[in-house]
Amino acid sequence: MQTLEGTLERITYQSEEDGYTVARLTPTGRSYLVTIVGKLVGVRPGETLLLEGEWQAHRDHGRQFAVVTCRTLMPATIDGIRRYLGSGLIKGIGPATARRITETFGRYTLEVLDREPERLAEVPGLGRKKAELIKMAWREQQRIKEVMLFLQEIGLPTGMAVRIYKQYGDEAIQVVRNEPYRLADEVYGIGFLTADTIAASLGVAHDDPLRIAAGLRHTLSTATDDGHTFLAADDLIRRATAMLGAEQILVHEVLTTPALARDLEVVDPAEPTTPVYLKPLAMAETGVAAALLRQQRAPSRMAAFYRQARWDNVFAHLAERHDVVLTPRQQEAVQMALTTKVSILTGGPGTGKTTTLRTVVRLAQARGYRVLLASPTGRAARRLSETTGAEAKTIHRLLEYAPGGGGSFRRCADWPLECDLLVVDEVSMLDILLTNHLLKALPAHAHLLLVGDADQLPSVGPGRVLRDLLASQAVASVHLDTIFRQAAGSGIAFNAQRINHGEIPQLKGLDDFFFFAAPSPEACATRVVELVTERIPARFGLDPRRDIQVLAPTHKGAAGVTELNRRLQAALNPPAPDRPEKSFGATIFRLGDRVIQQRNNYELDVYNGDIGTIVAFDQAEQLIRVQFEDGRIVAYDGSLLDELALAYALSVHKSQGGEYPVVVLPFLMQHRSMLQRNLLYTGVTRARQLAIIVGDQRAIITAVTDERTQERNSGLRDRLIALP
Repeated sequence: MQTLEGTLERITYQSEEDGYTVARLTPTGRSYLVTIVGKLVGVRPGETLLLEGEWQAHRDHGRQFAVVTCRTLMPATIDGIRRYLGSGLIKGIGPATARRITETFGRYTLEVLDREPERLAEVPGLGRKKAELIKMAWREQQRIKEVMLFLQEIGLPTGMAVRIYKQYGDEAIQVVRNEPYRLADEVYGIGFLTADTIAASLGVAHDDPLRIAAGLRHTLSTATDDGHTFLAADDLIRRATAMLGAEQILVHEVLTTPALARDLEVVDPAEPTTPVYLKPLAMAETGVAAALLRQQRAPSRMAAFYRQARWDNVFAHLAERHDVVLTPRQQEAVQMALTTKVSILTGGPGTGKTTTLRTVVRLAQARGYRVLLASPTGRAARRLSETTGAEAKTIHRLLEYAPGGGGSFRRCADWPLECDLLVVDEVSMLDILLTNHLLKALPAHAHLLLVGDADQLPSVGPGRVLRDLLASQAVASVHLDTIFRQAAGSGIAFNAQRINHGEIPQLKGLDDFFFFAAPSPEACATRVVELVTERIPARFGLDPRRDIQVLAPTHKGAAGVTELNRRLQAALNPPAPDRPEKSFGATIFRLGDRVIQQRNNYELDVYNGDIGTIVAFDQAEQLIRVQFEDGRIVAYDGSLLDELALAYALSVHKSQGGEYPVVVLPFLMQHRSMLQRNLLYTGVTRARQLAIIVGDQRAIITAVTDERTQERNSGLRDRLIALP
C-alpha cells in the first residue's frame, strides 16, 4: 500500500449508487494534478486528503491512484483553508467570505476560528451580526469535530460524520462504538455494508449474532426495495448467508431466537417457507385488513339515503341539467361509491374514470356531505383538483405529518379525518405502509372510494395494495373499459389500450403518437435531445422545460436517466455568468434547473417524486432554494443535496401519478431487463397531448409481448380472504 496526501481540487464523476468517484488532487508540496479513483463518499473540494492505495496505469485514462482508504485532514495551506471554508461546510461562509477571512488571518485562520472567534469582527465588510452567525456555526461544527476525527480513524469521510452527528448529536460516538448497526437502520445514506465496515473496524466478530441479526434486517429491507413485504424463511436465510458470508446454521439460529430477531415477525418458526416480515410491514398488513373489515361493518351516514334514491331520475337530471351522460357501467360505479362503505373504481385512460369520479363528488356535495380528495403525490393531487373542481391534497398533507420527535401523522384513530366520503386517486401508487396510516385516520362512518389503474406499474414502496384488494374480492369494484368518443380519436388512449391487450401500438398515421427509429443508445440520446430542445417546441409551440418530460426505463447508459439529464441540462440550461451553480458529487445544480426530490423528507414537508425548479442560490447562507409545483419554496443546505436530482429526464417509475403535456420515451433493446408491458403502458399513459417513442421497434414488441409483472411477496390478499 502506498500513501498520497493532497488537496482535493474537483470531482469529475461520482456514482450516486455506490459513491465511486473520479477526482483531481494536488499532491502536497507539488503544483501538478493527479487523478484519484475509488469510493470517496462525502469528500469536498478544498479538503486535504490522506489516501492509501496504489498507483495504476489505466489503458484509456493513464496513471491514476486507486484509493483503498481515505482520511480527511484539516487543510494546511492558505488556499486549502480558503477552499475548505468556502465549500459549504460552514453555514454562512461562501467563497467570497472565505477569501476575506483567509486574507485577514492567513495561515492562522483555523486557529482564530477555534480559539478567538470574536476576532471575526476584524474581517472587512463582515459585520458584527454576520460574524456572530459564523462564530456560532463554527462552534457547532467543532462539536462534531470529535465525531469526525473518530470516524476518520475508522475510514469514513466527513460527509458521513455530519449525517451521524445530526442523527445522534452528542451520543454519536457512543452509538457508533456500541451499536454500529443502528446506523444502517436510522441514518439516511448509510447502508448495512458501511455499518458493517465500521463494526469490523471496532472489532465486531464476523459471526457475532448482532451482526447476523442486522444482516437479516438488511436483507429484508433490501427486499422491500423490490416491493416485497416479506421473504420466505428459507429464501431469507439463503440471501442473508450469501451476503454475510456466514454459516447457514448460525443465520438460522439467529432467525429463530426471539431475543435476537425481535425486530422481525416470523409467522411459524417451524416451517421452512414461513413468511418473515420486518415488524412494521407485518403490522401494516394486519392493520389494513382489520381497518377494511371495521370500515365495512360500521354504519354509514350516506348509504341509507342513496339506497332509496330513484337513480333513473338522478341520471336523467345529470344529463339534462349538466350534460353528463353516463354509461351503465359508470352509473353502477356512482351508485356503488355512494351506497357501499368501501369500493374501487378502475380503468385505463379515456374510459371515463374522471367523469364518474366528478359525478360522485357532485352528488355527495349536493346533499351536504363532506368530501375529501387525496392522491399519493403532489402532481396527482393537483390533477385531481383540476378534474373535480374540489380541493385535493397529498395523503401526507391530508394526514398532517408532525415533524420532530421521530415524527408522526396527527390524523389517526384518535383524531380522525372529518369527512363522510374520502376519495383517493392513483391508488396503484399506494404502498402498504401509507395505506395503513390512511385507513387508521378514516372515521368509521365514512365511505372510501379508491380510484386507479391496476395495469400501471406497482407502487415504489412495498406491497401491491390495489392488486391485492381486487384479487381478494373483499371490496366492491367496477372496472371501466370502454373508450369514450372524446378519447376515441386519441392515439394515446388507443395505443394504451392496444398495449394493455398485448397488441403492438400503431406507430404511424396518428396525430398525437409518434415513433422515431434510433436503435443505438447514442443515436437515441441525440434524437431525444433534438426533439426536446428543437423539434417539439418549433412544431407545437411548447416550453421544453415546462411541458416536455423525458421518461427512461433505466438510469444507466447513454439513453438512461443520468446521461440524458446531463445532455438536456447542457442544452436547456447551459452555464452562464448570471446562472450560479453548485457541484454535488457528479451533479451540477444550476439556477433554473428542473429537479426532483428523491425521498420523503418530513421535516421539509417534501416527498419522493415532488418536482420543482431551482429559483435562487443564497451564497451567504450556502443554500439552494427550490420552488415546487405547489408554489412553496424550500431551502436546501449542502447536507441535503443528495436528496435532489435533475428532472429533465425521469425514470418511468418516478413518473407515476404524473401527467405531462408531452412525454418522450427512449426505448431500446439495451433496456431489455426492464422491457415489460406495464412499464411501456405506464410511460405512454403519462402523456396528455403527445407521446413520442424514440428507439428500437424490437424493444416495443418485446415489452408488449412480455406480460410479466414483477412478482411481489405480499400477504394482504390472503389476510383479506381470511376475514370473517
